[in-house]
Amino acid sequence: MPGALWIVGLGPGGADGRTGRATTAVREADAVVGYGPYVDQCADLLSDAQLVERGTMGREEDRADRAVALALEGRRVALVSSGDTGIFGMAALALRAAAAVPEADRPQVEVVPGVTAGTAAAALLGAPLGDFATVSLSDVLVPWEQVEGRLSALAATDLALTLYNPRSRTRTWQLDRVRELLLAHRDPATPVALATDVGRPDQQVVLSTLATFDAEAVAMRTVVLVAGPTAELVGPWLVAARGR
Repeated sequence: MPGALWIVGLGPGGADGRTGRATTAVREADAVVGYGPYVDQCADLLSDAQLVERGTMGREEDRADRAVALALEGRRVALVSSGDTGIFGMAALALRAAAAVPEADRPQVEVVPGVTAGTAAAALLGAPLGDFATVSLSDVLVPWEQVEGRLSALAATDLALTLYNPRSRTRTWQLDRVRELLLAHRDPATPVALATDVGRPDQQVVLSTLATFDAEAVAMRTVVLVAGPTAELVGPWLVAARGR
């Protein structure tokens, strides 16, 4: 008899950022599947009775297929992602894999939402988002030309931005290109925050401006938050205009 597949968002970092539902799903799972560092992120919830499978970067489709296969064996499976599993996480791949199973045999599937890195970073600053858009700068699955087209369109709006996957060891120039695109439409003094390892013991937030932020200080685990034009410093906090 088919089991259950829980596609779990673990939040941005430590246990304090996990939802109660995410904690329960991982604890009650017979099998836990995920990218190695994300499995480590929930290691405090794991037991020797569970089957735990750690994956590597770039094998996301394999992990989704494996999680569905384990659920078809009758197991309760937690497929874990950092942040929110539906935002640059495993939910889309896992749902596609589950949809390929005939409906009569398909396991029960639940997407368990999590706190996103972007909203967690924004909370450290105050309330800077208001209306906002989230864009990944990774070109692994989307051609850079398409990413740049999205950013060009967003640059001309008044939306705040949260930028994921901004820089890696091999992708070192794209963030400077994003700065150029934004400066074509936005004030150089626009606040920009670099939030690294949000929710972890060594989290760091650096507040700068669009013209002066240090792109070389950005790592893969950094979220770059670009405030909208209505944001202002209110006391020690960065605050967007009140929602409409």
